Amino acid sequence: MRRPENPFKRALHAGRQQIGLWCSIPSALTAEAVAASGFDWLLIDGEHAPSDVPDMMAQLQAMARGTAHPVVRVPWNDPVIIKRVLDVGADTILVPMVQSAEEARAAVAATRYPPHGIRGFASNVRATAFGRMSDYFTRHEEEMCVLVQVETVEALEKVEEIAAVDGVDGVFIGPGDLSASMGLLNQTRHPDVVAAVEDGMRRILAAGNRPGILANDPVLARRYMAAGAVFTAVGIDVMLLVRAADDLARQFRE
Repeated sequence: MRRPENPFKRALHAGRQQIGLWCSIPSALTAEAVAASGFDWLLIDGEHAPSDVPDMMAQLQAMARGTAHPVVRVPWNDPVIIKRVLDVGADTILVPMVQSAEEARAAVAATRYPPHGIRGFASNVRATAFGRMSDYFTRHEEEMCVLVQVETVEALEKVEEIAAVDGVDGVFIGPGDLSASMGLLNQTRHPDVVAAVEDGMRRILAAGNRPGILANDPVLARRYMAAGAVFTAVGIDVMLLVRAADDLARQFRE
């Protein structure tokens, strides 16, 4: 058995737009339900969703029946957590709150085995098909995709240095925390926040990397795509559920 290729990583490096959906509901059932909806990638949220590693593994297993590539957002830039998420089968991770090139290098090192990193060795884990993938360890760097999240004014000031780190495949701008960092909490559509995001994207592209974003406003999402976002999440599962439920209830109340 050979290790599968990472189509999401290849698409990013080829500059092909990847449309995603944020999965905040920690459920294998809902993950499976949306995995065949036509999105290029799904974000399994381990930072703000009430998910632990077994929950994320169950979602990875459920998504295997679909067509979307799973991306796991780990709760923090912690090599222990990253190791566990990789061992249960994640090939693409998003690391939140990366503030410097040094922190970006630490994130990459957590995904690499020595001598290129610090990832601990385990052979009989889900990632290796329990030891059946003969080429897992020779191709792990080739297929591993590392995305880092910049989400403060301070991080954006250093975005060229972060984007230049070897092994960083994409730089995701977090609009929510960025708005808070700018003194505009929860105002992700504020003109100053939008301008900061677009400026960050231009600088990421100029540094030779690939920007990403989450925008659940279709107009704003298309604007960011036009500005250069290569991986763009255009919705959040729990918000889709809430809006649909509220609309249905409102129709019958009226």
